[in-house]
Amino acid sequence: MNPESLEHPVLVAGGGIGGLAAALALVRQGFRVKVLEQAPEVGEIGAGMQLGPNAFHAFDALGVGEQARGKAVYTDFMVMHDALDEYQVGKIPTGEAFRQRFGNPYAVIHRADAHGALLDGVQASGQIEFLTSTRVERIDQDAQGVTVHDQHGNTHRGLALVGADGVKSVVRQQFVGDEARVTGHVVYRAVVDKADFPEELRWNAASIWVGPNCHLVHYPLRGGEQYNVVVTFHSREPEQWGVTEGSKAEVQSYFQGICPRARQLIDLPKSWKRWATADREPIGQWSFGRVTLLGDAAHPTTQYMAQGACMAIEDAVTLGEALRVHNNHFEQAFDLYQRSRVARTARIVLSSREMGRIYHASGVERLVRNDLWKGRTPERFYDAMEWLYGWNVQNCLASPH
Repeated sequence: MNPESLEHPVLVAGGGIGGLAAALALVRQGFRVKVLEQAPEVGEIGAGMQLGPNAFHAFDALGVGEQARGKAVYTDFMVMHDALDEYQVGKIPTGEAFRQRFGNPYAVIHRADAHGALLDGVQASGQIEFLTSTRVERIDQDAQGVTVHDQHGNTHRGLALVGADGVKSVVRQQFVGDEARVTGHVVYRAVVDKADFPEELRWNAASIWVGPNCHLVHYPLRGGEQYNVVVTFHSREPEQWGVTEGSKAEVQSYFQGICPRARQLIDLPKSWKRWATADREPIGQWSFGRVTLLGDAAHPTTQYMAQGACMAIEDAVTLGEALRVHNNHFEQAFDLYQRSRVARTARIVLSSREMGRIYHASGVERLVRNDLWKGRTPERFYDAMEWLYGWNVQNCLASPH
């Protein structure tokens, strides 16, 4: 390494789940890291998130597997019901046979707890500087490194830059310049205390009720003391990507035909957060010299595969492995990282769009959907999930070609 590498850190734009995971991966490769976060304080908004076995493999590779496991709730199954007539479309056991197959469990966790597990690792490392209220405005790079200009007129010099600054990534805007694709699908999220949650729905499962142009999700959090409630619908209004406070009247207006058992979910929350969702068309290049993208900045996706955060953590592990293989040579490593991730993450983006269509089917399409998995054994479900949940640190790098 040249003398500059001893003076300067690697810069990470964004202090969410992807940014913290990237920081940990970089520290494990021997770098100091400076994280630039635009929010005034460190934290995560949101409610629950789902963690497949691939996410636990990634947490383990970053050294925070035990912290994440300690906060998670381990589900017994995933289940889908038709929200009109309660028909069970499919049920996938996620117990011992699932763990044996994929080497890790399926779990649900509060988003703040997943973020906290990574933050614990970051703070314990002693190698990561964290700046809040710092928004990236512009990036310059040369043969030795990268200079980031923030909104205060300050500059930050680094060996390289990882843009983990989300769907509205400033780093992506400078280097790619494409537009977000607003879906028109609106997601309402809330957390409800166990005492207020219907006893008949207190299943230890990731549960989804699918209906025409809408769906509802619920699962336990924090040892079953709370429940995550998520509802999605196709908006009647033109939408712009963003997060706002939700309106109880609005959400109730979209679920008129839903069976009473599922419909009671939307009456529970005292307050909602409202997400107007967006993704982007997959791209084949997100590394540019000493700058690369990660997580939602690289491949923003809709929520239907429950894999957005999982992909960001996978990205971080793969980035670290690519640096290890290329002896911390950034441009070569960033290229290998990108080649290892483009097809997999694009498959998530495109599969998520298709899954949204399946969930929200109506008419004859709904009847087809309800027949899709009839009679399927757990083993056949597991075979279909192998491409997703079979990811681990040993197989994360693309074969050279």
